[in-house]
Amino acid sequence: MRHVLTGGPGAGKTTLVEALAATGLPVVPESGRAIIRDQVAAGGDALPWRDAARFAEAMIEADITAYRTAPAGPVIFDRGIPDTIGYLRLTGLPVPRRLAAAARRARYGRIFVAPPWPAIYRTDSERRQDLAEARATHDAIVAAYRELGHRPLRLPRTGVAARVRYVLARLADDRPVRSGRSAARGRPFTGRPGAGPG
Repeated sequence: MRHVLTGGPGAGKTTLVEALAATGLPVVPESGRAIIRDQVAAGGDALPWRDAARFAEAMIEADITAYRTAPAGPVIFDRGIPDTIGYLRLTGLPVPRRLAAAARRARYGRIFVAPPWPAIYRTDSERRQDLAEARATHDAIVAAYRELGHRPLRLPRTGVAARVRYVLARLADDRPVRSGRSAARGRPFTGRPGAGPG
């Protein structure tokens, strides 16, 4: 089963993905950062701050390929196909039909959302958004998953080890999260303060 770890930038998502990989869980890295590194190294312009449309197109290709070639069994994606829909909407760009169709076909088990976390937020050479932009990105991504029928689970704002335990416990309970499921396995994320664990 394919699962996703998502959220806005700077919320501890990639650190958690790396910690989950250290447990032996297969992970698929985020395409956006790899594209940025490759484009900067090559002097390309498929960068979110230069040509958002080309950057999005590169993410679409990478994410669809990653979904199709994922290993069998449980796997965690550092962002899923619907993330690009959220990104495009946030930047005011149209969502290509090909992406919308791929997002509808791509089914994921659990969608874990790292909420905005001001205490740990930092910018770097690949993450240039300020905290307000990070929050807007988070909201756009969560909306994209919800529109596709997914029920994102909000990660607690805790240390990495506690987040790893949270994710692994929910993966051990392999029943799909659907609308109306009990909070015992993690409340679906609504975007409101206090919604979901943490």
